[in-house]
Amino acid sequence: MGEQVDLVNRDPNNLNDHLKVQFEDVLAEPEGARSIDCVWKLAFTCFNCWMNLCYKLSTLLCGICIAAEWGCQFAEVAFYHIWFITPMLRMFEINCSVLRKVCATCTGCCIEPCCESCGRIFKSFEK
Repeated sequence: MGEQVDLVNRDPNNLNDHLKVQFEDVLAEPEGARSIDCVWKLAFTCFNCWMNLCYKLSTLLCGICIAAEWGCQFAEVAFYHIWFITPMLRMFEINCSVLRKVCATCTGCCIEPCCESCGRIFKSFEK
């Protein structure tokens, strides 16, 4: 609980690199199709103002509740892995090791003598 949140780099693992929401990533005018400079500047200002306002309002109204829900979801995933899935996998490993020994013993008793006999037959063809 003593961890501090990084308020500068909020995506240190680059989870949202695919999400481009800067003005230049969304709107662009090619050569030959240019608006008046004041329109382009005003569009830039309006885009950034409304995007920031709407995003901040959305996160204010919904972000904390959504974060709480995701916290509960990942707590549930951790709970199932710690208390059910990992012990069940360990049980399978233990049971499979016994089954592996049984299969190895049966193979050694039933198939190995046949393979040795065939090997002796074909060894007589050696020069």
